[in-house]
Amino acid sequence: MVNERFPFTLPLEELRKRLIIAGGAWILAFFVCYSFAEQLFLYLSKPLREVLPGNSSLVFLSATEPFFTYLKIAAMAALIVSLPVILWQVWAFAAPALPTHEKRFGVAFVASSCLFFSTGTYFGFTFIFPLILSVLVQFGLGGGGVSAMLSMDAYLSLSLHLLLAFGMVFELPVVIVLLARLGVVDHLWLRQNRKYMVIVAFVFGALFTPGPDVFSQCALAIPFVLLYEVGILGARILGAPSLPESALRQ
Repeated sequence: MVNERFPFTLPLEELRKRLIIAGGAWILAFFVCYSFAEQLFLYLSKPLREVLPGNSSLVFLSATEPFFTYLKIAAMAALIVSLPVILWQVWAFAAPALPTHEKRFGVAFVASSCLFFSTGTYFGFTFIFPLILSVLVQFGLGGGGVSAMLSMDAYLSLSLHLLLAFGMVFELPVVIVLLARLGVVDHLWLRQNRKYMVIVAFVFGALFTPGPDVFSQCALAIPFVLLYEVGILGARILGAPSLPESALRQ
């Protein structure tokens, strides 16, 4: 009876249900990932250990730093592991507000989002991490009289920062296609505003890369631009009918 009199409580109850499911999946994954936290950190620190000089190593600066470092890496790993469940809950909550013919794309949305995010983190970790870390470490050692002794927490913050940045960049085609399916944008509008997105890409690269060097910025900005082009192609193939020309001129 309460819901009939106050229908606005229905979305809140649905949101609560989706949050509980998503949070439960993350917590369950966290406990599993925490049992492998040391191995995960060892794997994550491999690109840095390969570029450090022989007399340098990772250190911890306080007695609690390893404990909290392993908590953070387990939390991040749990987020990645539980991402399909979390995204499905997001879709399930938003689906009732979508047109009927769009609701069937839930599986495709979740699968493509997970695929692109995983591809982005793998690409960044495998190909870009070693290059960026090599540039930064060599720059730090270039002055002479210093040795590289990076803390566990500082390196973890840097690596998670980069992983999230590359994961978000690789989600760009998914976001563009989703907006195109909803009729918010189309491939013509995206092509017309391409020059602005190039500027956005380099601003994004400057904000989300650790180094002030041009190489680090380009390492993130170039994939951003390329994936924007992939998004334009996806919007052309999978998007809703083009916007009216009068809307484009506005």
